[in-house]
Amino acid sequence: PLPTYDEVLVCTPNTEEEEVELIVRRALSPDSQNQKIYCLLGADKLMYKVSRQLEYHFFRLLQSSTVLDYRFIIFCNAKAQNSYVFTAFHTYKVTTPCYSKTDIQAYLSTHLKVPHGTAPVAQAFKEPYQQNVKLIYSNQAGMGR
Repeated sequence: PLPTYDEVLVCTPNTEEEEVELIVRRALSPDSQNQKIYCLLGADKLMYKVSRQLEYHFFRLLQSSTVLDYRFIIFCNAKAQNSYVFTAFHTYKVTTPCYSKTDIQAYLSTHLKVPHGTAPVAQAFKEPYQQNVKLIYSNQAGMGR
């Protein structure tokens, strides 16, 4: 399953140290073995001080953690190679293959189906298949709800 709201931290220059520490603690705690996937999105946008705290908390908790199969993903812009996070976690770097838009849509349409018998928001859309995830974009702020 995709990560839920409590497993994802969308980073901005305003992200605080406590938020970063909390998600690292969740990812490396013994309770994290329940198949959750913890993610930092846009970690290259973190301020230097917060980035240093991310590195500190991650490696400190990793040493004391008994969890060996944690799931913690840090997403950075590939062009942000001079960010502190990119440098600090460089040894863990994995480059993802590029897939076409058609391949991605085919994958999502087969893996993100709504369970039969539920009444999801996806029913509001007229696609022949019902999906758990729907992204809506708008050119005007606040109009893509």
